[in-house]
Amino acid sequence: MFYSLRSRLILFFVLLFVLSFSALSLLIFNESRTIIRSYIESSALEKMNEYGSYIDMVQTQIYDLASLIFNSDQTDTWDNIASDTSATEGEKMLAHIQMSKFLTQTTNSYTSISSVALYRREGLWVSMDNQVIKESSFLDQSWYKQFRDETVRWVPAHTDDVELKIRRSDHPVVSMLMPIGAFEPKQAKTLLKVNVSADYFLEPLSRIHLGESGTMYLIDQHGSPLLTQADYETSANLAKNEVARAQAGRSKQGVVYFKNNQGEAQILVYKKLAQNGWMLVGIVPESDLYAPLLKLRNSIMVLAAALLLISLFVAFWLSNGITRPLSRLVSAMRHVQRGDFDSAESRLPLEGTVRNEVGFATVTFRNMIGRLRQHIKTEFELKLLRQQAEYKALLMQINPHFLFNTLELLSSLAMQRRTDDTVKVIESLGKMLRFGLRISDDLVALKEELKYVHDYASILRIRFGDRLWLSVEEDGLPEQAACVKFVLQPLLENAVKYSFAHRTEARVSVRVYRRDSHVVMSVTDNGPGMTEEQIREVLEEAAAARPDQILASRERQIGLGNVLARCRLYYGSLFEAHLDSKPGGGMRIELMLPIREVYNDVSLIDRG
Repeated sequence: MFYSLRSRLILFFVLLFVLSFSALSLLIFNESRTIIRSYIESSALEKMNEYGSYIDMVQTQIYDLASLIFNSDQTDTWDNIASDTSATEGEKMLAHIQMSKFLTQTTNSYTSISSVALYRREGLWVSMDNQVIKESSFLDQSWYKQFRDETVRWVPAHTDDVELKIRRSDHPVVSMLMPIGAFEPKQAKTLLKVNVSADYFLEPLSRIHLGESGTMYLIDQHGSPLLTQADYETSANLAKNEVARAQAGRSKQGVVYFKNNQGEAQILVYKKLAQNGWMLVGIVPESDLYAPLLKLRNSIMVLAAALLLISLFVAFWLSNGITRPLSRLVSAMRHVQRGDFDSAESRLPLEGTVRNEVGFATVTFRNMIGRLRQHIKTEFELKLLRQQAEYKALLMQINPHFLFNTLELLSSLAMQRRTDDTVKVIESLGKMLRFGLRISDDLVALKEELKYVHDYASILRIRFGDRLWLSVEEDGLPEQAACVKFVLQPLLENAVKYSFAHRTEARVSVRVYRRDSHVVMSVTDNGPGMTEEQIREVLEEAAAARPDQILASRERQIGLGNVLARCRLYYGSLFEAHLDSKPGGGMRIELMLPIREVYNDVSLIDRG
C-alpha cells in the first residue's frame, strides 16, 4: 500500500539519497563544466591569437615580396621587353633569365616563401632558378580563371607546376596572386604568383588542440578551407550555419554552443584574422571535452545507486518491525469499516506478541470491536423499530385524508337522491378501504395500486361530472412489479383540487409506464402551475424533510410531501422526482421508482 508507514519511510530514504546525490552530482558537474568551458575558451582563444600573429607575419612577408617585385625597375624592364613586339627572341630570353635571377635573389630573403613565378597572358611563365617555360596550360587552370574573372587573390592549398619543376615536390601550396603593370587583373598582361607551402600554415595549426578529437581549420572569407584538411567538409557540414553566422557577425572572436543535425552538443571556437577576412575555426563535440567529467558523473551515479540499495534495505529492516503489526491493525480497521467484525478480529496480532505502543493499541482496538459490535446491534434494532413506526404513521395519515372528502361526497349524493351514483361511490369506497386498512403491507403489487387509483377516479368522475376530464393510462408494466403503497392517489387528489381552484374545468392525466429499470408515474393537470423558484423550494424542502417533521406538520395539504417522504424513506437514492411547470400552464409531476418484484407476506421492514 503506497500510503502505508513502510512505504513512506522507504520513500523518505529514497528521496533523501536521490535528491542529495542528484543535487551534489549536478552541482559538481555544472561547476566543473563551467570551469572547463572557461579554460577551453581562454586557452583556445589564446592559441588562436598566437596563430593569428603567425599568419600575419607570413602574410606580411608575402606582401613585402610582392610589393618589392611589383615596384622593381627590373620588373618594369622585363615587362617592357617581353611586351615589345620589335625585340628579338634573344633579347627576350636574356630579359627572362635576368628576371629569373632577380626572383631567386629576392625569394631567398624570405624564409616562408616557397617559390615565385610570373605568368604572361601569351602562355609563358618565368620562375626561380632560370625557369623560363613556354606553355599555356596554366591559362585553363581554375586559379588563373578565378583571378582574371572574379579577382580571387588567394588560392587554397593545391599542387603547383612551379613546385613540381623546381623542387620536384607535389606538396600543396597556398598562393597569393597579384597583377603586374596594372591594378585590374583583366587589364594586366602579367600575373605574379607567390607560393607558400601549406605545411607552413598547417604544422603550427595542428598543435592547437580542442579536446581529443577537436580540430582547428583555416578558412577564407567564403567559408572554404585554405589548407589540406580532409575532415573539414564533414565537420563543417555539421556547423555550416554557425560558421556563416560567425563570419557575418561583428565579433572578432568567440565561442558558440549549439546542436548539430543529429542533436549532438557541439562547441565552435572562432577568431577572425584582420588582413584578408580569413577565420580560424575550431569544432569539437561537447562530450569529447567533458569525457572525464561525464565519467566522474557516472561514477557518482553508480555510488548513489549502491547507497540507495543499502538505504532501502535498512529502511525495510527498520520499518518491518514497526509497520507489520500496524498494517494488520489497519487491515482490521478496514474490515470493521465494512462491518465484518469476525474478519477484523482474525487480522489482529495475538495478544502479547507485540510488547510496545503498537501492542497496547492492538489490545485497545480488540476491546473496542467487542463493544462496538454490541452497540451497533442495539442501535440497529432501535432504529429499525423507529423506522417502522414512522412509516406506519405516514401510511395512516393518508387514509383519513381522502376518507373525509369521500364521506362529504356521499352526503351530497344522498341529499340529491342520486341512488345509482351513491351505490357506485360506496362500492368504490369499500374497495379502497379494504385496500387501505391493510397497513401491514408497505410494498404492494403495482396492479393493486392502480386498481386503487381507478376506484378513486370513479369517485372523482361522479363527484365532478362533466367538469372533470380524467384519464389513467398504463403502458408496458412488468407483471410482478411492486411499489410503495398510496403513491398516486394523493397526487391525483391535489391535481384535481388545484385545477378546479383556478379553472371551471379540470383536465388531469395519469400515466404509468416503464423506462429502463424504473417505473415512471406521471400526473399532469391544467392548474395554475408553479414558478421555477417554487419548484426548487418544494424539491429542496422534500429532500431535507424527515418523516417526523411531516407527521408534526399542521398543514392540511400533506399529499406531495407525504409521498416524497415515504418514497425517499423506502428507495433512498434510487428514487427520483421531477416537477415541470410554467405559471398558468399547468403542472407535471413525475416519480421514478426502481422496479421491485412482489414478495408475498414480506413487509418493508422485514426486507431491510
